Amino acid sequence: MEVLERTPTDAGSATAGMPAEAALIQAVRSLADGPLAELADDIDRRGIYPKSILQRLGELGALKAHIAEPGRPADYGLAIQAMTEVSRVCGATGFMVWCHAVCGVYMEQSGNPALTGALLEQHGNGQTLGATGMSNPMKTFAGIETFLLHARRVEGGFCVNGTLPWVSNLGPDHYFGAVADIVGMEGADGTEAATPQQEIMFLVRCDAPGVALRDCPSFSAMEGTNTWAVRLTDYFVGANDLIADPVRPFIGRIRAAFILLQTGMGLGVAQGAMDSMWKVERQLGHVNEFLEDRPDALQQELDALTARIMALAQTPFGSGREFLIDVLDARAHASELALRAAQSALLHQGARGYLMTSDVQRRVRESHFVAIVTPAIKHLRKEIARLSAEEQPA
Repeated sequence: MEVLERTPTDAGSATAGMPAEAALIQAVRSLADGPLAELADDIDRRGIYPKSILQRLGELGALKAHIAEPGRPADYGLAIQAMTEVSRVCGATGFMVWCHAVCGVYMEQSGNPALTGALLEQHGNGQTLGATGMSNPMKTFAGIETFLLHARRVEGGFCVNGTLPWVSNLGPDHYFGAVADIVGMEGADGTEAATPQQEIMFLVRCDAPGVALRDCPSFSAMEGTNTWAVRLTDYFVGANDLIADPVRPFIGRIRAAFILLQTGMGLGVAQGAMDSMWKVERQLGHVNEFLEDRPDALQQELDALTARIMALAQTPFGSGREFLIDVLDARAHASELALRAAQSALLHQGARGYLMTSDVQRRVRESHFVAIVTPAIKHLRKEIARLSAEEQPA
């Protein structure tokens, strides 16, 4: 899809007569520049959860752009652009938009009527809120960790036990996608042995029996993401909550979409940093011109990366090796650019950017999160190396 240029707007700007895509982005921009901007510092440092902002984004249609509806095809590019506008003002809220959006991918792609009917419609409209507990399984599939949730087959479904240490965008009435390996009979040492390469993916409902949300240690930023440790104790998974069985073919199918959606966070944090650089250009340009990574050069790089991501987003479920390498590389580039732009913004603003209340200081910490959230830069590079090695002749 066409990349929409950012132009200043006020919250009362009319969108009548605009193409639907442009009207959505302008509406999201107005919400971000107004109510969200006023809350950003409280979200970051005081742990204020912006539930009303997320619900308003749902009402605008920003949370379902990537979900197909009758008469409207899925548009991953539009979803990424909306996430970029949110992340430009508040990286934490942009991250929660991704958590919710990717949960919608799980539900839509599950093919399970119980997850693709009324629940998915409510989800897309922001009437209910979802999340993702896929950090551990994604790392496990990459050979970095082992599964933390374990499932036993029982009558009518599965019984799951284990703890996930970090799951964001949660609340008492929220839900999230998770994966557990299937354990079989006891081994010789008396412990249950996992069945090789057999897992289930399922929806965890936070208000269901057997689910406990526990406090996490404080983060250096983004405290308002409602991140909890989740303990499952004899949690029952029935057919209505099953997303995938087997899991690995499903993950292979949605992997590119999962990663592409995340790029909106990096693009937005980078753009917000560049905006901060331009704010001081008139006053400090005479000395800032001696810094590397000037805003005009960074903007050109960001625009080129955005265009590249928009092209990839036209086929979000591509599975070819070259395509996956391109997606992983674009995601890594977005993280690296956010880091460079945020640090450059701090240098451009000087002491004012070092104040704890500065949006520049907050954005530095947000850029660190973009770089370490699964898949982190090191994870992305590991996967790129693995896929590239597979391309080499024996």
